[in-house]
Amino acid sequence: MTVTLQPSLLDGLLDASPVPDVGTASATETRPSPSDRAVTATGPRLGTLGDAVRRRRLTRGAWVDHRPGWVSGSDELFLRLVEIVPWHAERRPMYERVVDVPRLLTFYGEGERLPDPLLTLARDRLNEHYAAELGEQFVTAGCCFYRDGRDSVAWHGDTTGRSRTEDTMVAIVSFGTPRPLLLRQRGGGGPTLRYPLGHGDLIVMGGSCQRTWEHAIPKTARGIGPRISVQFRPRGVR
Repeated sequence: MTVTLQPSLLDGLLDASPVPDVGTASATETRPSPSDRAVTATGPRLGTLGDAVRRRRLTRGAWVDHRPGWVSGSDELFLRLVEIVPWHAERRPMYERVVDVPRLLTFYGEGERLPDPLLTLARDRLNEHYAAELGEQFVTAGCCFYRDGRDSVAWHGDTTGRSRTEDTMVAIVSFGTPRPLLLRQRGGGGPTLRYPLGHGDLIVMGGSCQRTWEHAIPKTARGIGPRISVQFRPRGVR
């Protein structure tokens, strides 16, 4: 599928200033290898994790890590992903009828080559940072393209597979115009949390979050630019 964006939707993207790197690397992080430096010498690059990651503990064993602006120069990568990812539309059954999924999708399974070397490097860095806590590796990457405010994702948890009964992690890197990711407890009660995600932001939902909380990207009637999210997951989690 060829994706064509209206020029107005790119306003503020092409001219956006790179997000500065913040924080310092923890003692457990490794120095970039020569191959890492080759990927990040020019154009988009990854910042540190370590102390730059802010954790918020939720209820019932869930937590959220947030690292704003992890990918600097991310709008350049956004434009590349628009062009090179094989985006496609899907239809799904809902309430006794089949409806269009309100976003474009692509999924990279375990062992499949990711569409840009920086995404491979991002997955490697996440695996290094979360290795001890996760106990396994992020191996798949789901990609969603929200073309404008009409594209969305309804309230849900990623509970297909092992995450229905086990604690796990889902790491999401966002590119393009920020859209709010909302989080709420399953069954109601407590506040709804709001994380505006775009321009290289990272969010990681961990612990029991997929079972005990739900997340959504709501529609908006405001004129808003496009966003791409890349979701890294372990084996058997969707």
